[in-house]
Amino acid sequence: MTACAAQGSAFAGQDGNYQGAAAAYQNNNDGTVSDLVTGLMWSQSADLNGDGTINVSDKQSFANAVSSAENSTLAGHDDWRLPTIKELYSLILFDGTDVSACPGGTCSATPFIDTRYFDYAYGDTDAGERVIDAQFATSTKYVSTTMNGDETLFGVNFADGRIKGYGLSLRGSDKTFFVLYVRGGNNYGVNAFADQGNGTITDNATGLTWMQADSGMGMNWESALTYCEGYSATGVDDWRLPDAKELQSILDYSRSPATTNSAAIDPIFNVTSITNEAGEADYPFYWSSTTHADSSGSGTYAAYVSFGKALGYMNSWVDVHGAGSQRSDPKTGSASEYPQGHGPQGDAVRVNNYARCVRGGEVTYVSGNTTISNRPGMTISNTGGVDLMGGQPTTTGGIDLAGSGTPPQEAIDACIGLTQAAACTINTPNGILNGTCGTPPNSSQMACMPAGGPPSP
Repeated sequence: MTACAAQGSAFAGQDGNYQGAAAAYQNNNDGTVSDLVTGLMWSQSADLNGDGTINVSDKQSFANAVSSAENSTLAGHDDWRLPTIKELYSLILFDGTDVSACPGGTCSATPFIDTRYFDYAYGDTDAGERVIDAQFATSTKYVSTTMNGDETLFGVNFADGRIKGYGLSLRGSDKTFFVLYVRGGNNYGVNAFADQGNGTITDNATGLTWMQADSGMGMNWESALTYCEGYSATGVDDWRLPDAKELQSILDYSRSPATTNSAAIDPIFNVTSITNEAGEADYPFYWSSTTHADSSGSGTYAAYVSFGKALGYMNSWVDVHGAGSQRSDPKTGSASEYPQGHGPQGDAVRVNNYARCVRGGEVTYVSGNTTISNRPGMTISNTGGVDLMGGQPTTTGGIDLAGSGTPPQEAIDACIGLTQAAACTINTPNGILNGTCGTPPNSSQMACMPAGGPPSP
């Protein structure tokens, strides 16, 4: 049992209060899974080389991922494709736990994808990857660039429950990703907006009705919940703060501040302009009603969607993940506590994000004790890889220099007396590493990380 807030009480309106259609899958017993809600059919496993283990050897560059999907004849079908970001994000489940906070050694975490139907693995630490290196590619490229010029695709990371933009190359080589193929779906994720002429916009593709304007000001998470629960535009009182999937559904990935001088949303909506951390004209992060839990079970963060640049501090403020990313912020506190952001890419922390309320959809408000069905977790330990032939999921091992857990002491020692972004060196099992000092996620201590910042988590 878990207690859901009663209407009118503190924190009422979070997504646990609004119960809608649950995810429903069918294992077709031919290497494919059908999503009975979206109509999409998926390949079941990222084990592309068929050796029974999901690890780094299964990962592909963007170009190879596109071509391998198009050339696949899995289960006798020849119309497979690399999914769009909205298609792939349809698989995310926020009863998962973010493995970024998992300490070294052994812990348990629940991936943000249903492992009762899909085969899954965390990063291949035996090959030098981090636990969190489990990014899945999509066909959706960012219309701008990240990291001061990198060509970028949007991917979903089912290890940390986020959408981020990832450069197509990493330190001079093609960056590689896990891959799932998709087919069918009847234009899933394509919006059909209609202006109702009363300050609301209906998306006929989803049946949801949205505020045409946003809140016009930032606020913490509890205040955003209260704002939408109390909203009464057009004479109705069933407005709510959208959950992460609902909010992501109205993103327009053909737009960005740098290329269209607009937020990543159809111009039928009104968006408040802000000045970002770099002093530029930009557009807000928007709160969702979805808690973003870590592997310890802590729920102090909530998911937001960036309709403007997803800034991070990498010696200066830059767009590190792209307009259209979904990350998370502390539910309370002050942005002043994070002058250089948080995590390996210094993700900008604002705390006071904006709200765009929604209504409609097949949801029922529930409060009090509610029974939930826990999905199976995965054990993270010291060996790496996931044996699909029946072994336990495993991963960590080696020295984690990018902050998926507590930084190793040698990485911390290398930055003693140095400042953020200062050059550093550290002895690793694979030789001497040249890096820069940065603060890993869920840590207050600087540690030496690969030069230019670690790979995007």
